[in-house]
Amino acid sequence: MAPRKKFQTIDEYIKKFPEDIQENLENMRKVVHKAAPEAKEVISYGIPTFKLYGNLVHFAAYKNYIGFYPTPSGIETFKEEISEYKNSKGAVQFPLDKPIPFDLVEKIVVFRVRENLMKKS
Repeated sequence: MAPRKKFQTIDEYIKKFPEDIQENLENMRKVVHKAAPEAKEVISYGIPTFKLYGNLVHFAAYKNYIGFYPTPSGIETFKEEISEYKNSKGAVQFPLDKPIPFDLVEKIVVFRVRENLMKKS
């Protein structure tokens, strides 16, 4: 099995996908920036990551879904809203055959910003 390509930037990561998936990834990125304009973009664990006083959120594309990783607290706090999607302790899967709930993503990111700012102070 070939090792996963190491990406230096989120742009490099997004460019490896077909156009329709690139569009979803760019929209995720825009939503995160809107909700967390101070967050820094990095690649962590080989996927797009946003940091603001520590890890804020991650996202990644897969064959059938976009994975969104807002930490266990982000999942727990919004468990009702994400219940229609496959999810686990720290992740939610948004299937590619349905619209991604970007308004919900934004709410979760805003929550995570508040949480990280409280931890910082």
